[in-house]
Amino acid sequence: MGALADRSVGRVNGVEFAVFVSGVASMGLEILAGRMVAPQFGSSIYTWGSIIGVFLAALSLGYHYGGKRAAERATTERLVWLLLGTAAYVAVLIFASDLLLSAATAVPLPSRFASLPAVTLLFGPPTYLLGFISPYAAELSPTDAVGQASGRVYAVGTVGSILGAFGTTFLLIPSLSIEQIGFVFGLLLVGTAVSLLVPAMPREPLYACAGVTLLLVGAFGSGFVGVSTGGNVVYQTQTPYQELEVADAGGTRTLFLDGQRHSAMDKSDPTRHVFEYTRYFHLPYLYAEDPDDIDRVLFVGGGGFTGPKRFAEEYDATVDVVEIDPEVIRVSKEYFEVEESDQLRIHNADGRKYLRETNRTYDLIVLDAYKKDKVPFHLTTEEFMRLADSRLSEDGILFANLISAPSGPASEFYRAEYKTMEQVFPQVYSYPTVGGAVVQNVEVIATKSPDRVTQAQLRERNRTRDIGIDLGAEIENYRHEEKTGDVPVLRDDRAPVDSLLDPMAGQQYVIQETNGTNVTG
Repeated sequence: MGALADRSVGRVNGVEFAVFVSGVASMGLEILAGRMVAPQFGSSIYTWGSIIGVFLAALSLGYHYGGKRAAERATTERLVWLLLGTAAYVAVLIFASDLLLSAATAVPLPSRFASLPAVTLLFGPPTYLLGFISPYAAELSPTDAVGQASGRVYAVGTVGSILGAFGTTFLLIPSLSIEQIGFVFGLLLVGTAVSLLVPAMPREPLYACAGVTLLLVGAFGSGFVGVSTGGNVVYQTQTPYQELEVADAGGTRTLFLDGQRHSAMDKSDPTRHVFEYTRYFHLPYLYAEDPDDIDRVLFVGGGGFTGPKRFAEEYDATVDVVEIDPEVIRVSKEYFEVEESDQLRIHNADGRKYLRETNRTYDLIVLDAYKKDKVPFHLTTEEFMRLADSRLSEDGILFANLISAPSGPASEFYRAEYKTMEQVFPQVYSYPTVGGAVVQNVEVIATKSPDRVTQAQLRERNRTRDIGIDLGAEIENYRHEEKTGDVPVLRDDRAPVDSLLDPMAGQQYVIQETNGTNVTG
């Protein structure tokens, strides 16, 4: 160890490279943390605030204690051990992140702080170790001027952080799975440790490098079991927007986005409604004065394209679908039997941007871009509703598929959206799809007509109109008035969506299948 310390001054380039890699790894892990905890805790501002705070705290502790010990303990070999310790913990994350997340959820905290223990347990230790590297490297610098040595080291580390942020965001996450990205970071740390050992190659650190490499390989290999909570995994990837998984269970294929069921397909009958809430998409054909007038339909949000496929097959209507995630579009075509045609057209764009730029008008706009814990606020505001209203025909209808509770503390988002839509549309109706106060799909319908459509009228229209589906049971969930005095109107300059979603944190999202089975999203 003494020989390595003596040579450390001459290995400035290697030491600086270690600082650079520590910056890449720390920022890369921070970006990755958002993807790892999102399926359990969502990706709200509270989750990201916890991630940023934990990483900053862990790095600060590492800098502090590393700086106190650097004068006496800084050697190249200790840098090697710090890199290997971080790589070993990354292997633990690859292998046991789900177990660690489950353990952390047992800590009783208010919902907005619920992700804090998990982020601390998963990412606090490796980030703390990485914090030691910069002060150790500054001590090992051959530069006599302390300020110059420190400035150079922290500049190199910051450049590494920039590369880690951009590389993870724009290259790794769109291309690789979470396990693969963790494996890349682990190998990068081990490779850097080996580079610091050249040419001396002392036996003990070298054996440790080999051991950690085997640990990473073993952890990485254990992830390829091909089974998820939703069945056998057919396809899995990280997209620029979310974690995406396609899983088969029996004859049903399900699309999971950030760990939540988003849509499902009966493989033997691809246009059959598997989830009960998708049947409600047909209700506008009962609200319209003449169902034949609905011949131009827009879906904002594609998912598994359950509604668009059925509409294109069932009705004499042209269907446009706007989906922001290109991977969702590709997966829908490969795994959910979606085919573009003159009747079904798919646009890869943001829904609001599309509506702002298009010159088309629609008879029905379906908003299907909301998730339980990840809602694009710019698709919820009064300004957006007015934009949608301007793209609807004279008798056009707006349909929003929300995930919320219909009553109780977890209903705040639904009631705020209901109140917001009331600012724009004369009549607003809603339909809880499961019952009770649990988190579920709540369908909200807004019409331009000043006249209210009664439940009795809907029953009669369901009996006399041939719209390809019997909605008698769904009509019984009709609601026309909601108490909204305690929730805000959502506007572009103030749309506290994360706060409104907060009461749903930790609650199960319940979906009813058309066979009567309740499943949790």
